[in-house]
Amino acid sequence: MSAPSPYVHGTSAPEQARLSALNDLLNPPCLRALALRGGERILDVGCGLGQFARALAERAALVVGVERSLEQLRHARAEPAPCVDWRQGEATALPLAPEEWGTFDVAHARFVLEHVSDPLAVVRQMVAAVRPGGRIVLADDDHDVLRLCPEPAGFRPAWQAYVRTYDRLGNDPFVGRRLVELLHAAGAEPRRNDWLFFGSCVGQASFATLLANLHHILVGARDLVLAQHLLPANCYDAALGALQAWGSGPDAAIWYAVCWAEGARPG
Repeated sequence: MSAPSPYVHGTSAPEQARLSALNDLLNPPCLRALALRGGERILDVGCGLGQFARALAERAALVVGVERSLEQLRHARAEPAPCVDWRQGEATALPLAPEEWGTFDVAHARFVLEHVSDPLAVVRQMVAAVRPGGRIVLADDDHDVLRLCPEPAGFRPAWQAYVRTYDRLGNDPFVGRRLVELLHAAGAEPRRNDWLFFGSCVGQASFATLLANLHHILVGARDLVLAQHLLPANCYDAALGALQAWGSGPDAAIWYAVCWAEGARPG
């Protein structure tokens, strides 16, 4: 089994705040897309701060939230969640007891596959964890989807440099387009291929959150981009400044969508 890949974003306090704000924005539409019936046993792989796992638990009989970062699990456990069982472990080697395999109604992973060197191994674990007929739900990024209009000066080279940090770490920044392929290769029957649109524009309440998220991602990747000589510092910093100025313009718009795919375990 391959060693865990480094996590490009880290677990600093500002990063945790970014993730929390992003969860507040993403969780309601993701819950609608999941269309839970109620009473399910759910496995949430890469549960992070646990906000989505707690939201799932309001509709489920049990949620097992798996996260490899002890720092993120500490935050997840800080709030009471009677129906959530928090566990530390790797997505490629899920910490399940022998009798738990093949018993979950839903296995879910969001923004996990882009951060592992072997996404197929993760999906295979998820397929094995659900019962026959159980659902495997994957939501992830294709970083080529992002568009800003009108585009800030220098933004595209800076974004492309950030994206290159993924493959330099052995990860796939475009894994979102491969979700159905991964479901099939892992032995699941693909049932759905979709987008969840998370774009916004000046004047929408979500715009400030999305802009802050984008700026924080690029600021957090700066040292890695410079260390890997993917873009000169002056070009990268100029793009960051242009992005901030762009966000206060009257016609700024962000176009982004998260890739969403579902499969079922045969049998």
